[in-house]
Amino acid sequence: MKRSIFIILFSLSQLVCAQSYTPLLDNYNEWKFTTCFFGCLTDLYYTDGDTVVNNTEYKILDGYHYISRTFLLREDLQDKKIYLRILNYSNEEFLLYDFSMDVGDSIDMKNPITPFVEDAGYYRLDSIVPRPLFDGNDYNHFYLSPTPSNTVSTNNAVWVEGAGSLSTITAPSGLPDINEVGHLSCFFKNGELFYSNLDSIDVCEPSIILEIDEFRDDLSEVQVINSDSHDYCHIINTENVMFIDIYGLTGKRVNSVTNSGNSMVRLEFTNFQAGIYLVTVTDRLFKKKTFKVIVQ
Repeated sequence: MKRSIFIILFSLSQLVCAQSYTPLLDNYNEWKFTTCFFGCLTDLYYTDGDTVVNNTEYKILDGYHYISRTFLLREDLQDKKIYLRILNYSNEEFLLYDFSMDVGDSIDMKNPITPFVEDAGYYRLDSIVPRPLFDGNDYNHFYLSPTPSNTVSTNNAVWVEGAGSLSTITAPSGLPDINEVGHLSCFFKNGELFYSNLDSIDVCEPSIILEIDEFRDDLSEVQVINSDSHDYCHIINTENVMFIDIYGLTGKRVNSVTNSGNSMVRLEFTNFQAGIYLVTVTDRLFKKKTFKVIVQ
């Protein structure tokens, strides 16, 4: 009952804000990010679940280079701001976006743990231009440039209300360049396409399919069976498991295995130091289940 109440209240809050502000974060969010060097590669990242830190609710980023699941996003709908917290990195929140800005306002840009400089200096909002997105409706595009006193950054930045940076979501001052760091190609909310740029890819299709079978628990029967020697283990009932990741307690991923429909997967720990490890299995809908394994 509590979950249903939350969903209803969240939907109502979006309706209240719809006239003046399009929220960036929905229940499920999925970004596809394309980079072209010697051929093009499109990476996927998405929000996967919620968590609470210091009595504040966040959405968990996963995929792409966020697989540590330590990158947390939250949105203040009233103030039209999006914040980032990185567990085990800083005790502070980083202000990523402020969609309440007016032309002429400035913001101190932060790009923590991205290919861009973390302290990017102050940027000025040069213009706000309504432009149509996939659904045919106009959404505000924010065009920003470094202030004259900014000696750190030289590139401009573009934000889209409801989608964020046209670079990676955690790089508000990032330059969207397909031949450099890359640019946003597709953004989905609850499986529905919101933003698309087909300059470098043929079509935008969601990887997280929100259908009725989404609620089937493909991981309910997955089990981990330890060996007597504790130098390997078997994971059984893995027909629906796509990926298996092993993490240390610091959150660092130490090994990954791809599964192609096998009903059992053997994980070797012979070269691992003694300690506790977290084994996370991921199904085709990007649902996850985590087990604790002790290596002696």
